[in-house]
Amino acid sequence: MAREAKILVSEIPNKLYFRIGEVSDIVGVKPYVLRYWESEFPDIKPSKSKSGQRLYKRRDVELLLRIKQLLYEERFTINGARKRLREWGRGELQEVVVEKPSEMKAQKQLEVFSPKESRVGDPQSRGGARLKRENLPREGAKTLHKVRRDLEELLQVIRG
Repeated sequence: MAREAKILVSEIPNKLYFRIGEVSDIVGVKPYVLRYWESEFPDIKPSKSKSGQRLYKRRDVELLLRIKQLLYEERFTINGARKRLREWGRGELQEVVVEKPSEMKAQKQLEVFSPKESRVGDPQSRGGARLKRENLPREGAKTLHKVRRDLEELLQVIRG
């Protein structure tokens, strides 16, 4: 099942309905993940055939691709992805490009360590700036804490 690394929304097969196995292949996740997302995102409402099989419309497949991008690539939480989808629903939507995680470039992840942003002691640089926890929304503080922990683990791996 060789597939290109990127799937454009415009490249979804031109069909009226898709079965869960087809959607699973297109989106790149297991069927149980799709069923879970149905319970978490109210906009995903596949109809069911007489035999009880889920039948997804093209709109559902496009939405699932957007959800995957938000959760897997942009690392949103389920709640954050729901909020972003609401924003997109207000007309801020752009065409989605989804990359397979195995083929994502490591350079994207290492951009955090660019030399001009990592000047220690320079309060104007991003690397030296301190954010006060009380100035951040609760969800933002949790996200920053998780990012910091992940970065510290990466640094330990790099230093070996």
